[in-house]
Amino acid sequence: MKYLRFLMIIVSLCMISCEGELDILPQQSIAEGPATATADNIEAILIGAYDTAGGDANGLLDDGNYDGDLANIAVLFGNTDQVDWNGTFANLRDVYFKQMVNNNTGATTAYGNFYLMFGATNTVIANLDKFTDQTRRDRVEGEAKFLRGLGYFDMVRLFGQQYNAGGGNTQLGVPIVLDLPDATRLIPRNTVEEVYTQVIADLTDAYNKLPDSNGIRADKYVARAVLARVYLQQGNFAAARDAADDVIQNSGHSLMPNFNAVFDSDDNTSETLFSWVITTQEGQNWHVVHFATEALGGRDGDISIADAYLDKFDSDLDERKNYNYFSDTGLRLTSKYTRQFSNTEQIRLAEMHLIRAESNFREGTSVGLDPLVEINTLRARSSAPALGSLTLDLILNERELELGFEGFVLYDYKRTQRNIGGLPYNDNKLVFPIPQSARDRNSLLDQNPGY
Repeated sequence: MKYLRFLMIIVSLCMISCEGELDILPQQSIAEGPATATADNIEAILIGAYDTAGGDANGLLDDGNYDGDLANIAVLFGNTDQVDWNGTFANLRDVYFKQMVNNNTGATTAYGNFYLMFGATNTVIANLDKFTDQTRRDRVEGEAKFLRGLGYFDMVRLFGQQYNAGGGNTQLGVPIVLDLPDATRLIPRNTVEEVYTQVIADLTDAYNKLPDSNGIRADKYVARAVLARVYLQQGNFAAARDAADDVIQNSGHSLMPNFNAVFDSDDNTSETLFSWVITTQEGQNWHVVHFATEALGGRDGDISIADAYLDKFDSDLDERKNYNYFSDTGLRLTSKYTRQFSNTEQIRLAEMHLIRAESNFREGTSVGLDPLVEINTLRARSSAPALGSLTLDLILNERELELGFEGFVLYDYKRTQRNIGGLPYNDNKLVFPIPQSARDRNSLLDQNPGY
């Protein structure tokens, strides 16, 4: 496994990311030809793409976007009254206060990590002819396209304005690069519509090519779950409903019997659809770093729960309201992130139930389950009393209660056009800057307004 990761790192550094993030070839690098000569080498690059996404543990690459960093950014950037920032990281402080600049290190690192991952996935896709076994080839292609689709979806939501369900999405997104890495390439930003089209194409291909189960790596229902997210963000509720229903009905996953059981484990549970693996030897969970006390492996509560968040609950019996603890300094911290070496959970089944319930409610349908029954099923496992009736506001509030601090608030508020921290959902301050370092290397990259 260590060899596979090392090979991918060498290949990535040798071929350079598409944005020219690395300009110097390491002396120990090997030529592209030998590095991509066999199917085993291509699969090694794929495994390395997962490592790049989730944060490589050997120190040769930066922290990944999916080791908790991206979700923490969304929590802070989307904050209205849910959390308080108590830390000293300047880049996260600026995100929290919506006062980012064009060289914010968080934006720069996220941007570079995305394109480093795309460089790896594109290399895999360009070398599928190395596989003689069709089943293996389909799986590898599906995994690469899953990672690329997931990355472009998360990237366009940070660096571009919210998708408009009514159409006309000509606002700038991010550059779509589907070819092998090329440090000399100059490419402009694609529109939000074009990026979403590519995301859906990649994830649909992944769904069609991936197996029903695939160990700790992405399977077809993981791709389908991200498609449900994409459709929900677009306001395509019928498609979101059907994708979420497919995952609920066919993935083989089930809700944990009580809320605590979802998080009180270092490993994946039956509710986990996909996560990035963290162990005592490899990786770091940045949820824990910023949310937990020092005794639990954190920084003593960089991010704490605001009192106003607890006011969103309608019952003191709700386990989710009481799922917290106090630091020695009196900060209220979430109990979701208290295990230093727990996996960073990317997708869990409860989210699919919430997507199906909201989409059914909006469409006036009951595919899979009546939306009121579905919401009350989730509430019941947290000992929250059943609701007698349902409104859209109650459903959206239920998402905040169930998915709090997991990285959804920014995107939920944007898609429902609610103000965020006193700013309109489409305010320029709620979009990441294109890193100045990337613009210095690529003269075709237009900057977002305000930066």
